[in-house]
Amino acid sequence: MIIFGEKEANISYTWRPGVYGIVFNEKKDQIALIQTEDGKYFLPGGGLENGESHSECLLREGIEEMGMVLELGDFIGSAQRYFFSTKDRKHYLVEGHFYSGKIKGRAGDPTEPGHFLRWTATEEAVARLFQEHQSWAVERALMMGKNVTSS
Repeated sequence: MIIFGEKEANISYTWRPGVYGIVFNEKKDQIALIQTEDGKYFLPGGGLENGESHSECLLREGIEEMGMVLELGDFIGSAQRYFFSTKDRKHYLVEGHFYSGKIKGRAGDPTEPGHFLRWTATEEAVARLFQEHQSWAVERALMMGKNVTSS
């Protein structure tokens, strides 16, 4: 598995597995990103909760962050990242499992405050993403040709 960031000696890391969708528009020239109120960009998705499957996690996160029903597509890959969260002052080892995703419909308004759907040009998306392992996944999806439309 590809690992980003550096593991610091004598630091206890909280392992946080998550699932993320790489969702392209119909022309495959834009990708759905989530912008948080602090200006950071992430792929739609998040941490696995309460024994959820990957599909259940992406469905829940799509509703929370986008107000959209997301469907899990082809597996893109997995990668890890060591980092320190200034938000909650903890060290994490996040493990992202990345899939192509498809928007199946609207579910209503997003339920997670401070999260905004931003359609971003694919070449800009890689540079804007806050976490390196998410940028890696978008580049990998583009190389693999796993572009799934959002119809």
